[in-house]
Amino acid sequence: MRLFALVPLAVVLGLAGCGYHTLGAATHLPPDLTTLAVPLFSNQTNTYGTETVLTGAVIREFAARTRYRVVPQADPDAGATLRGVLLKEAVTPLTYNSSTQQSSSFLVTIVLSVTLTGRDGHVLYRNPSYVFRQQYQSTTVLPTFLQEDPAAVQRLARDFARQLVADVLEGF
Repeated sequence: MRLFALVPLAVVLGLAGCGYHTLGAATHLPPDLTTLAVPLFSNQTNTYGTETVLTGAVIREFAARTRYRVVPQADPDAGATLRGVLLKEAVTPLTYNSSTQQSSSFLVTIVLSVTLTGRDGHVLYRNPSYVFRQQYQSTTVLPTFLQEDPAAVQRLARDFARQLVADVLEGF
């Protein structure tokens, strides 16, 4: 009987030291941080518009998941500034339809560098090579043709923003 009484105690003690903490309790972010500036990501690729979609998704995700006031431009009064650089964007065919002689699905891949710096210039978070991918199907019927890669980039931007905000807040 004594052994059965000790089992719940052992479980509680084991979970107490497992490292779980609440979202937003990362110790590397300044406790007085109230404003986060997220200027438009820069784009070092030949594509157009992806940096705008990515920046917007990150702003929305920070605004939804944190208590910070998020401003969409560089602000010298902000407690921290998140800067991103789109380093690479590629669309590659995945599958091939032999009857139409065309690719039927594609993979969008983006590579970004992200840095969060405090007002004093101290780097709070950095990931020099985020890699995200999103697959989409292509329409081969011309009367109903719909360009699918912008929707794939939107989905990819949402996934990227979720992961980035989680990484920044949790300190990974």
